[in-house]
Formats: sequence, C-alpha cells, structure tokens
Amino acid sequence: MSSEKINRRQQILQALAHMLEASPGARITTAALAKEVGFSEAALYRHFPSKSKMFEGLIEFIEETIFSRVSLILQDEPSALARCQKILHLLLAFCERNPGITRLLTGDALTGETERLHGRILQFFDRLETQLKQILREAELREQLRPAIPLGSAANLLLASAEGRIVQYVRSGFKRKPTDYWAEQWPVLMAGFFREPAVATAR
Repeated sequence: MSSEKINRRQQILQALAHMLEASPGARITTAALAKEVGFSEAALYRHFPSKSKMFEGLIEFIEETIFSRVSLILQDEPSALARCQKILHLLLAFCERNPGITRLLTGDALTGETERLHGRILQFFDRLETQLKQILREAELREQLRPAIPLGSAANLLLASAEGRIVQYVRSGFKRKPTDYWAEQWPVLMAGFFREPAVATAR
C-alpha cells in the first residue's frame, strides 16, 4: 500500500474522529464525511468499502494504542498494584485525549451499526479485563497479594470503575473529564482491596 494511500486513509479516519467529537449524538453519514474530508463519496469508498470499515479502522487504532502501551507497562512495572493503576489511567487518559473515538467505546456512536462493531468493542473490554485478572493472579504468586473478593470479581470492579468515568465523560458532552478526581479516588478504591498477606508463624 502506497504512503499516499495510507495518508488518505488516516485523513479519513481523523476526519471521522473529529466529526464524532464535534457532533455528539448525531449520526455520521458518508456524504457528510466526504464533505468534511474534501473527497467525493466515491473516493471515500476507494479507501474504505463501507462506513463500517471506517469505524473498524478507528477501533483498530484504539486496540493498537492501548495494548501496545499495556505491554510496556507490564515490562517496566513489577508491582501488581502499580500495573493496575497505570493501565486504568492509560485508558482514562486516552479517552480524555480522544473524545470522539471514546463514543465508540461507550457504544454511543454505534447505534444502528453492524453487530460486528459492537462485538469488537465488547472484545476490547473483555481483553482488558482478562489482562487485569492475569495481573491479580500473578500478584498472589509473586507478591503474596490476593484480592479480598474472587479474581474475576476484583478485575471486573477495577474495569467498571474506569468504564463508569468514561460513560460520564460522553454523557456530559466531554465536560466531565475521566481523569478528574481519579488520583484521590484510587487509594480509596484500593483500601481493603487486597487481603493482608499471611504471616508465617515460627515453629
């Protein structure tokens, strides 16, 4: 694929993301998108066979950005607590910087779109929750830390706390930032999250 074609594709996806941000609640049409980019609709379809594929392109950008950085966090940070904190902050900060794309994560922009797109978003959050669960499972082996509730429930609680902030962000028209209050709420969320490690008794 030529660099010019890649740049055109990126231009289309950036325009789509901008429209999602500028017109919350509005349905994006290919005619409006073509006007935003300055192409004809026929030119749009030379780069993407359907609007669904354009949305998929944005979802792929979310996946690649988040999970490549999750991998770096796992490499650089040995502490389970810090890993969870940094991964969730990564998600919140990404959404804050990309408000239009965040509407895809909440499903707000996918009303009336194909079930496959909804499935991709579900898969994204399932993958993130599985990663958190794996971190908590390793914490017991490496740090003798075990959540006070079952692993699946604990991982779900962490992700749900971040997802709720993302939903508030979209619902507020991008006024209530997802990272607001997070630094002071995280220690409260963690208070009692892990059981006290068992202390070995001398024989």
